Amino acid sequence: MITSSSADRTVLVLYVGGTLGMVASPRGLAAGGNITTRLRDALATLPPTRQARLPAFVVQATEKPIDSSAATAIDWQRLGHTIAKALPDYAGVVVLHGTDTLAWTAASLAYQLQGLDRPVIVTGAMLPLEAPDSDALANVELALRFATEPRLQEVAVAFADKLFRGVCARKLHSEAADAFVSPNYPLLGERVGDDTVLYPARGLEAQQRGAPRFELPDYAPLAAGGVARIVLWPGIQAWQLAAWLEDDRVQGALLEVWGGGNVPEDPALLGVLAKATGEGKLLAAISQCTQGSVAIGQYAAGQGLAEAGVLSGDGMTPEAVLTKLVHLLAQPLDDRERRRRFLTPLVGER
Repeated sequence: MITSSSADRTVLVLYVGGTLGMVASPRGLAAGGNITTRLRDALATLPPTRQARLPAFVVQATEKPIDSSAATAIDWQRLGHTIAKALPDYAGVVVLHGTDTLAWTAASLAYQLQGLDRPVIVTGAMLPLEAPDSDALANVELALRFATEPRLQEVAVAFADKLFRGVCARKLHSEAADAFVSPNYPLLGERVGDDTVLYPARGLEAQQRGAPRFELPDYAPLAAGGVARIVLWPGIQAWQLAAWLEDDRVQGALLEVWGGGNVPEDPALLGVLAKATGEGKLLAAISQCTQGSVAIGQYAAGQGLAEAGVLSGDGMTPEAVLTKLVHLLAQPLDDRERRRRFLTPLVGER
């Protein structure tokens, strides 16, 4: 476990890109520089009582901001290593990230940083920091205040006055400031008036936790499509599924099925799945429904998934499943251990 003096209340702010730091240009919004001064100037506009509640912080910006829509597993890995190295020197970390794939990065960080004993808060904004009516300042303020909360010992997402478990968050709106939700897990905290309220009983610190160590495997072998995401549609054919799963480069796949875990009772299609799992490929299924979970085998139409060796993702989000598959496949584990760990809650994802 990481240890540091309780007197050290400084927060590290990592700016990796996203709309929050963009500025207007003749060709539209573009990456802007000087993020440290801009953040401090924006926070200086808060009422004095709210400024007084902010921790000291230092800012580090990536040399080249990431367009979050182009983020890959390599970016998740690089960020995980950066945070792991820096954590002993800070009370917590805030990551400023683009919203498009913010939930994917938060989920990956949760698996990489198992055993956290302090907060790692991921946030962003739907509008640039200096834009009229921007949500950026409020989100940064919220993240900074939660980043020194010692009872928060996991990766979380701070957005629109709410604090979500990072591995349970999803972006469900492309325009609204209240863009993120946690479909199957309650809030870890929220802003109430000028106060930030944490619900400790919902956090990992109060629950059975995963391994008290960081896991920082090399994601490079999987970054070029090693894990696929396949959403079933009416009329899907076995040959279409095989085009994905029979490719030797694919080592695992997230299957998004219907309802509580249903797929067509097509022997050819189920045969493709069984062949893939028989070859050691890690396949997991979740529901296409935003809320609720799958119970593979509860209906006759889903029994074939169980017989084919497809694992249940329960009520996990697509982000949580895919990043967990990447994380497990990147480690030197045998097939049985990978399957066991997938079915085991590591960071409150299940």
